[in-house]
Amino acid sequence: MPQANLQFLNVEPDDEETYRLLLRLGGFKEAELARQLSADPHHEDTALDQRAVHLRLTELGLATETPGGLLAPVSPAKAVEGLVERTVGRLRHKLEEEVIRSGVVDSLLAEHEKSMVGDASPATSAPNSQTQHIKGMAAVRAVIDELTFFTRTENLTTSPTGTLSQESIAHARLMDSRILRRGVHMRTILASPALDDPATMSYLRELTSKGAHIRISYDPIERLIVCDRAAALTPIDPAHTSKGAILTREPGLVAALVSLFERMWQTAHDLPTSDDGEVEADDFASDFERQLLRSLYTAEKDETGARELGIAVRTYRKHVASVMQRLGATNRFQAALLAHERGWI
Repeated sequence: MPQANLQFLNVEPDDEETYRLLLRLGGFKEAELARQLSADPHHEDTALDQRAVHLRLTELGLATETPGGLLAPVSPAKAVEGLVERTVGRLRHKLEEEVIRSGVVDSLLAEHEKSMVGDASPATSAPNSQTQHIKGMAAVRAVIDELTFFTRTENLTTSPTGTLSQESIAHARLMDSRILRRGVHMRTILASPALDDPATMSYLRELTSKGAHIRISYDPIERLIVCDRAAALTPIDPAHTSKGAILTREPGLVAALVSLFERMWQTAHDLPTSDDGEVEADDFASDFERQLLRSLYTAEKDETGARELGIAVRTYRKHVASVMQRLGATNRFQAALLAHERGWI
């Protein structure tokens, strides 16, 4: 039976063999790379750019560089998990681009809109209208899904209540992650009650760690969503959002709503990192602490983590205990999760 390999995850044979060599030896310095590879009977190409190999392995998530300059292997489970995520991400992006190119969603929407023609309700507009009335929260969410799917440059949103329910966060996370992953510029304004809601603040910090820009308003704000400055969504009745929303692609109306958003943005404040709005040391992690926290993911044993960081095992454990105390974590798994929520890793 042939040996299993990583080629189906887009890892070149030579890079995989170098990773396997790292696993066998536990790591080595970049300067030793050529000597180790030339001594390895499994490796075919010894005329290598050592730095290029070093960079490829770290970019693929197969190895990490310790402060002491050691190239150490990432644990197999974490390495393969990362490769799978990269491969799925590339495939997702390719499929999304193909969906847009094919126009299949527009074709399916045209079929759905035919069912609206015979509806006499004033809450539904003609299929080809620049402005449509969307009835009910389920329909509104479907429209938001559609808008964010096609967003490519900018996403502007507001939340007049400030607080987000767990259900809202769960629904938003998939959409927000999707557009941030594509490099879309996301700006969001929330009312000040967000500051008093731990679940909301945790999610906002998660978004900022992924590149979103978030501000808090102490003044009343209007609810709206604007995508690519080409389409906008506002409530039919701001006091009763469950009634539905108005979707417009009318350039003049969209421009007016963008202008409204910009005025609200100018008067809002950057997301604070503490209750009084001042930056606290506990809200940041040093480079060493970030490397230490990453080792909790990649290293299966304390000895491995200590070797990756170039420190003694006893010192490694002391630093782990210290960072767990800062995070308020009772175990290492919880520490890794809390560090991820703060954007430290």
